Amino acid sequence: MKAILASGNKHKLEEISAILKDFEYELVTMYDAGLTDFEIIEDGDTFEANSLIKAEAVLKELGVTTLADDSGLEVAYLNGAPGVYSARYAGENATYKDNNKKLLEELAGVEEAKRGAKFVTVITMLFENGDTLVARGEVEGQIITELRGPEGFGYDPLFYVPEYDKTFAEMGSEVKNKISHRANALIELKKLLKEYLSEKN
Repeated sequence: MKAILASGNKHKLEEISAILKDFEYELVTMYDAGLTDFEIIEDGDTFEANSLIKAEAVLKELGVTTLADDSGLEVAYLNGAPGVYSARYAGENATYKDNNKKLLEELAGVEEAKRGAKFVTVITMLFENGDTLVARGEVEGQIITELRGPEGFGYDPLFYVPEYDKTFAEMGSEVKNKISHRANALIELKKLLKEYLSEKN
């Protein structure tokens, strides 16, 4: 069975393919399926809404089971911001550096106890018949006051996980990929898909 990933990201493709192989799904990116100049307007106000918007847009074009994800950082002190605007927190064409700078400015002077945050990933799997599976994964941490660590991307150098005494950017991809929000969402997706397919058979 074929499924389409509503993204061109090869790293996401590898991660999600590893889960779907158990269920005999072959996953390809939407670029590989021919949707190269296809723009999706993500105007939802939740991760769930945006991942569904992406999945619906690609399913409508290709008519094949589609998976889409949406991720971001939620900071409790900022009432859940940057949230769905994580990638463009400091403006439309913001760099990782711009976004981190803005986040540090917004939290300037805020005490450690109030700097709790979580990374969230929501993966939506939309089938041709309209059935939908929604898997949410989270990982808790804190926003520290300065960038730490050479690895990762986005907010990773500011996202500190107390149990590991490291930021995402310090712990290396092998550890991060085991405990991350995306890893947790994938575990949930695997469980949901197993239940869904056993009900269908």
